[in-house]
Amino acid sequence: MMNIRTLALLAMATTTLAVTELPAQEQHRSPTLEEYTLGSPKALRRTSLRSLRWLGSDYVYIDSTRLVIGTPTAAHPEKTLLSQDEFLAIIGEATKGAGAKYFTPFSVVDEGLLIPFGKKHYLIDPQTKKQLAAFERAGRAEQAFALAPRAKHAVAVRDNNLFLLLPDGSSKQLTTDGTPTLVYGQSVHQNEFGINGGLFWSPDGSRLAFYRMDQSMVTPYPLVHINTRKATEEKLYYPMAGMPSHHVTLGIYDVASGQTTYIKTGEPKEKYLTNISWAPDSKTVYIAEVNREQNHMDLKAYDPATGDYLKTLFSEHNDKYIEPQWPMRFIPGRDKEFVWQTRRDGYTHLYRYNVDGKLLGQITRGEWEITDFLGFADGGKTIVYSSTQLSPIDRVIASVSIDGRKTRILTPQAGWHVGQLSSDGKYLLDTYESLKNPTENRLLSVATGKPIATLYQSKDPEAGFINPEITFGTIKAADGVTDLHYRLLKPTNFDPAKKYPTIVYVYNGPHAQLVQNRFHAGCLGWDLYMATKGFVIFTVDGRGSAHRGAAFEQVIHRHLGKNEMADQMKGVDFLKSLPYVDAGRIGVAGWSYGGFMTTNLMLTYPDVFKVGSAGGAVTDWARYEIMYGERYMDSPQDNPEGYKETNLSLRAGNLKGRLLLIHGTIDPTVVWQHTQLFVDACVKAGTYPDYMIYPEHKHNVLGVDRVHLNYTMARYFMDHL
Repeated sequence: MMNIRTLALLAMATTTLAVTELPAQEQHRSPTLEEYTLGSPKALRRTSLRSLRWLGSDYVYIDSTRLVIGTPTAAHPEKTLLSQDEFLAIIGEATKGAGAKYFTPFSVVDEGLLIPFGKKHYLIDPQTKKQLAAFERAGRAEQAFALAPRAKHAVAVRDNNLFLLLPDGSSKQLTTDGTPTLVYGQSVHQNEFGINGGLFWSPDGSRLAFYRMDQSMVTPYPLVHINTRKATEEKLYYPMAGMPSHHVTLGIYDVASGQTTYIKTGEPKEKYLTNISWAPDSKTVYIAEVNREQNHMDLKAYDPATGDYLKTLFSEHNDKYIEPQWPMRFIPGRDKEFVWQTRRDGYTHLYRYNVDGKLLGQITRGEWEITDFLGFADGGKTIVYSSTQLSPIDRVIASVSIDGRKTRILTPQAGWHVGQLSSDGKYLLDTYESLKNPTENRLLSVATGKPIATLYQSKDPEAGFINPEITFGTIKAADGVTDLHYRLLKPTNFDPAKKYPTIVYVYNGPHAQLVQNRFHAGCLGWDLYMATKGFVIFTVDGRGSAHRGAAFEQVIHRHLGKNEMADQMKGVDFLKSLPYVDAGRIGVAGWSYGGFMTTNLMLTYPDVFKVGSAGGAVTDWARYEIMYGERYMDSPQDNPEGYKETNLSLRAGNLKGRLLLIHGTIDPTVVWQHTQLFVDACVKAGTYPDYMIYPEHKHNVLGVDRVHLNYTMARYFMDHL
């Protein structure tokens, strides 16, 4: 299930298709909405090396129908490793029709390639061009797949049951009682706390840890599908805040004995089992256990052979909420020591522990956040990571010694760096972009911090077009102290003597950051298009948004929207100070948490915001899912006033301006009930929102239909603002 921050993450997607050159006769115009919209066949897209990743100490990427390999130390580093025709020949398949446009998508497993194709998962040695194994594949019926270390076997989930897969193509069913209410081997707890799967092989491949989620105590929510003659119902097991939650246990399957043991996590059953980790010797399994209130975590060790509790390594507590999101990372060569990533001191940093739970030292520190742990270098003496070390709107890659004494910035240039570390820790693949620079793929040395080569430099897909000017800046938050980062788009052909209608594009919720030093500042195509149509577009990441530390985010606790709106209104004050902003024509737009913020702003400041567009909006947090809702609001029983304040239907009578509500009819994240109830409240209150649905779409309108969504929103502001 996608969570509430999905739309913000769409702004971060790296595109990899070819750039369409602009014909000379079409130069000096702005792109169309179709050209700006990701998912449109006409979209203008940056290029990048497709599927760039490490294969051991070499890098590989897809170039059309061939897989290219590069060696960092070679005089002539790149050559063809494997072609699509060679892959098909290896697995005994002939080229069909005109052949593939691209080499088949793959993942890297040790020195091999795991390639799902047809009815099997193939493990290929691309160097010797031999098939190492082939595992049965169930296509769309396959809900999950995980290859064991050493590739002796794999596991798949089908119809909510587990199947052990053998290299000869045979399989063994491990569970038989899986149903929609009893789910094996899949993500649990709404994909929060860093959970993005439910299968965890031990390092030696001898044991499989898997989630078992019992949803029978959760009242199902009906999703109605209309693409049959008579509509059909899909049951969504969606626990809402304050209601009974599902019960999750962790099973251990022993391949040699064929026996399954369940970890004895005990009572209460309503808690969160997160960040599953195996000891390097496969003899201990670790679980970060979080209470339902989400303010306390115990990191516990269990015996996988018996399921017995062994010990608690340490605990973490926060009076507001806690979010352990990362598993233990054991240090190479030090099997009794691990790195733990936590926000314990108010910012996300790295700490070194031993398996007795003794803190050996804090590795990183400062008023900035680790955003990604990339791996170990120098045999475990160094850690490579990405962070907000230079600025909240940038991502920098750096290395630090395991004792925390020596830090080196590997990517000092301002912008957005996404890194991949080679298996030997010697080299780094850096995918870089910034406000005015499209994607660049670079190879760096970890030891020296110096670039080795530029592997690829994307062309600007909009070269020759007229695009809006985008600037960054800061304003003070409503607390008068905290700096907030904003991005501002001026209309194309900007005239400082004119007054322009202005749209505030908002999210401002946890786990999302919209203002980024990326190409186009992280803007979606709709923002850019509206600026070409004569609108000022403004976004500020107020308190409550991501990567600024616990105090910055936790102002939202128990009162979602309150401090966030205060900060957004400081943004409005800033806009009103600009001589070219028409203070009588200010609008607001957002999706998901941003839809909640948009609707809330329209109701709270009806004389400020003339027009709004709210997509996938939460209108009553008591009807949002339990894990996210109770983390930030506590339960409705414990915080009735907070839930009352955030139930927007109770203030439907305050609506004065034009508000367009948009919702996907099978949204499993913010269920359709939210905006339907708000419309019902408006009917009773005598106010008049507008409404647009997207049948058979989930929490976001994706693909070709996104062009329609963008036009719908664009027309609304053009007509009414």
